[in-house]
Amino acid sequence: MRSLPSRSGLRLSGAAVAAATAGAVLLIPFASAYASPSAVSSPAAPAADDGTPDESFTIEDPRITESSGLAASRAHPGVYWTHNDSDDGPYIYAVDSRTGRTVATITLRGIGDPRDVEAISIGPDGAVYVGDIGDNLGGSWDHVWIYRFPEPKRLRNATVSATQFTVRYADGPRDAEAMMVDPGTGRVYIASKNENGGGLYEGPARLSSSGTNTFRRIAEVPWVTDGAFSPDGKELLLRSYFSARAYAWRNGRLGADHPVRAPFQGQAESVTYTADGKAVMFGSEGAESGVVRVDLGKDTDGDSPSKKGGSASGGGDTGAGAGRPGNATLGAVLLAGLAALFFGVRRMRKK
Repeated sequence: MRSLPSRSGLRLSGAAVAAATAGAVLLIPFASAYASPSAVSSPAAPAADDGTPDESFTIEDPRITESSGLAASRAHPGVYWTHNDSDDGPYIYAVDSRTGRTVATITLRGIGDPRDVEAISIGPDGAVYVGDIGDNLGGSWDHVWIYRFPEPKRLRNATVSATQFTVRYADGPRDAEAMMVDPGTGRVYIASKNENGGGLYEGPARLSSSGTNTFRRIAEVPWVTDGAFSPDGKELLLRSYFSARAYAWRNGRLGADHPVRAPFQGQAESVTYTADGKAVMFGSEGAESGVVRVDLGKDTDGDSPSKKGGSASGGGDTGAGAGRPGNATLGAVLLAGLAALFFGVRRMRKK
């Protein structure tokens, strides 16, 4: 996503919101570096897997300036798949969390021109699912797409054939940023969003590449910028700009929920569980953006710092707000107030 949604009147970008908040509480660096896919021609060699847990890291690749989705690799420990938002092309990047460097760039073949890629997830079939589901026009496109390709066994730059699926919503067009694949059933779910909340949509038991896949609303959810299933399929985590909640998941339906500590990030866009399910990784947009680890079972109420170094991640200071829980809390409050003012002005201008 490039900005907080706007169809008319005041338009306020996510970066502007973060910058305004940062001026009051902390300095958040933003850069505008960008390089074409050919600028990084050779992938970095993956770091040796020493069996240590994945920690917070910074995405070093100058091409990745709008990381909008995050998925922990099932085949390559410590590696995370991500992608840019829009205007980047059919590219998916594998980033090694131990170095922050890109170890493979995958170019998708056999699909149309990606429009607004917002989410990525890995299914039980070992395939990577990419959600071209955003709609910066506020939900006016009559269809969106999902792409699927097998996760490569070897990490290197490659062009792979992908399957394209056409998606429509039973109750009309929607803007969405979260797409999750159930690790037990392989069923795909999408969470839509608008300024008043959103809905959780369930896809067909099996996606069809030859026809339209209708997604049906099964639950109401808050504003969501990304989501992820736990590896065991027992929980569904949904994050927003300011918070995250995990819902019990059983028989394809939401159950009881509880808060999960989320770091304050300038443009909070992505989330995934670590492959072992012991922690959650929160990502954000921007050049050299940070991915922050939050251990589960600790500080899920968001009221106290993590045991390791007082950081939300339990690691070093990587990304906006990491390692500064006090500033994060204050920043989140101010950003929430600014967002409330933004939506209030929009409603007044609509009248």
